[in-house]
Order: sequence, then C-alpha cells, then structure tokens
Amino acid sequence: MEMDEKAILEQLESGKLSLHKIEEYIAPERAAKIRREFIGKLASCDLRAIGEVKLDYNKIHNKNAENVIGAISIPLGVAGPILLKGEYAKGEFYVPLATTEGALIASISRGMKGINESGGAEVRIINEGMARAPVFEFDSAKLAVEFSKWVEKNTKQIAMEAEKTTKHGKLKTITSFIVGNNVWLRFLFDTGDAMGMNMATVASEAACNYIEKNFSDASLVAISGNMCSDKKESYINELLGRGRGVVADCVIKKEVLEKTFNTSAVEINKINIKKNLLGSSRAGSSKHNAHFANVIAAVFAATGQDIAQIVESSSGYTWTEERNGSLYISVTLPSIEVGTIGGGTSLSTQTEALSMLGVLDKTKKTGENSRKLVEIIAASVLAGELNLLCALSKRELGSAHEKLGRNKK
Repeated sequence: MEMDEKAILEQLESGKLSLHKIEEYIAPERAAKIRREFIGKLASCDLRAIGEVKLDYNKIHNKNAENVIGAISIPLGVAGPILLKGEYAKGEFYVPLATTEGALIASISRGMKGINESGGAEVRIINEGMARAPVFEFDSAKLAVEFSKWVEKNTKQIAMEAEKTTKHGKLKTITSFIVGNNVWLRFLFDTGDAMGMNMATVASEAACNYIEKNFSDASLVAISGNMCSDKKESYINELLGRGRGVVADCVIKKEVLEKTFNTSAVEINKINIKKNLLGSSRAGSSKHNAHFANVIAAVFAATGQDIAQIVESSSGYTWTEERNGSLYISVTLPSIEVGTIGGGTSLSTQTEALSMLGVLDKTKKTGENSRKLVEIIAASVLAGELNLLCALSKRELGSAHEKLGRNKK
C-alpha cells in the first residue's frame, strides 16, 4: 500500500512508523529523501549534500545498508603508474585511492616512481582461504579431544554438507583448537572472487548442523568464536592467514635512492629496524610496518571492500636490507580480505574503480580477478612504505604535510 510523503513524515514524527519500514510504502529513492527530511528537521541541519551524491537506491536496499539517507563523499585520486611483475598483475597500473589525507597519494606515487625506476615490483600470493571458527562446548576435556579426532576422520562428509550451500565455495581445511572443555573449529574456505565472509558463515552453519546431529555430545555455542579472526587484530591471522597472504618486493637501485629520494639504503634500513621492528615490539604492537593501514583504507574505500576488515588486512611486516648501496625492501601482508564481486563492489563508483584495475574480467578463471587485486594492493603498500621511510630519513614528513595536507587560509 503506497502512502504519500506527507503522511509518512507525520507517522515518523508521531512514532507510529519506524525508519526501516518506509520502503514498505514508497520506493527506495523517495524513502531516502523522506529520511533526510525527517533527520534534518530533528537535528535542525541541512542534509542537502548527502542527498546529492549519486546512488542506485534500488540496488542498495536490503543489500548494502539500511535506513539509507544518501551517501558520503570522499575524494578519489589515483597513484601511479606502478610496474608490476606479479603472477596475476602484470604491467602498469594506476591505483584508485579514496582518502581525505593530503599528501598520501603523492607519497604513494613517489614510491611507485622509485619502484619503476628500479625495474618494477615482484608480487606473489603465499596463502588463500577465508576462515570462520565456530566454538563448541562439551561436558569434559575428554569429550573435547574425542570430538576433535572425530572431526578429523569425518572432514570429507562435513565438507560435503558445507559446500551444499554455495556454488563457488570449497572447504579446504578444518583445524581444531582446544581449551579445557571447549573446541574451536577453524574452517578455511576457498571463496573464489568473493571476499567470502558471508559465504563462509552460511557454509559453516550447515557444517555445524551436520556435526551436532552426528556427534550428540557437541553443543554449538556460537558460529563465530573469534578464532576466525574477523575484524580484529590477531596472531592467528598473521600465522595462518585469512583471505589472501601476499609478498611484494623490489631492489631499489643506489642511484634511484640518491636521485629520486636523496637518501641511502643504510639510512632507510636503520630506520626500518629501529622504527618498524624494534619500536613496534617495544610498543607491544603486532603490526611491524610504517603505515600499511593508510594504503589499505584508501583502496578499500575506493573499491567497495568491507571497511572494518582494514584491521586485520593492514597487519604485516616491512623488511629491508642494504645490498652494496642498493636497498632490498619487501612487505608481507598475511591477511588481505578483499573481493571483486559481492558487497560494496557492485556500487557504481566502486565498480568503475575496479574496472580501472582490470579486475572485472569475466574471461578469467574464478579467483584470478581477486588475486590480481591483492597483488596490486600489496605493491601499492610497498610503494607507500618505501616513500615514508625515505621521507623519515630526510625529515620530510612534516614539511610534506605542511605543503599538501593542511588547510590553507
């Protein structure tokens, strides 16, 4: 039953209608407009700009967000090009970065320039698999151990039940972790080109239903027991990986360090050891890098990834070595969680950003587009680390932000 806008506003103001139910009476785009008017009146503010950002409200409804009133604008720039010699990403790429931090894109671009002048970056994926880890409880530790052994013997049947829920997902492994009378089963799935968190959750639920029916002493406490570990910093993801693990490296030539960055391999290596390795350890941080999160956040926002997964996706290590005046530099990211289908990747602007990178190629085998995206991200992180370490060695960090990252009167 359709209701006019005036009547809907009156019912919202009287409390007779909830914000999330407006689409029952009116189309999604008009529903967003009414919510803006209602919230704007309530807060005594103008929400016109929020409503002017272009969105396909029909696609978003019941998929990407609830109680939609519009969208937020984030400046989108490009860094590059960067020359890649990956297994899936080969050639030069301009990388889309959505950020409000002045100097970030310029910084990454200068790092890319240095990488190009040294012959490009090598990139390789080292692990794959999206994890979901339900936790079960038992009456005793004895039963917990018996259960773990039973799961190991019945992995194939559990996998069959899990895979009935998905066309593309495949259960790769099940790893048991026991604490007293509690058992976590860390399911690891191949999710193709999707980031795959929802896919892994639905498949894990089916697996758990089968487990409870066939091991009567098992009682599921929660489908996610934090051994996954999703949207949280954890050593398990750094050790076993989640999503995709990747390494990018390059040897920056001595003459490039001198000409492009006005620094030396000795200085950069010293800063990396004392800042990224020793400083992070002394602070109790598991993130032994300079600013992975800066690049990850900008690419995630640009390409429609799950923003909260920046937490684990930006974990990792920057490693450097001085080699006869040249600099070996690598970044290792064990847990980048991205996809080229699903979630926010279907939004029009994010789809265009993914198209820029050539990762929406329907002729590729399942999984190859997302692997290509991971390699591009890792190389961009490498460029960001290189330039920041160089800037620190020349004490340029403050002046760069003074020039590009501060509001001018």
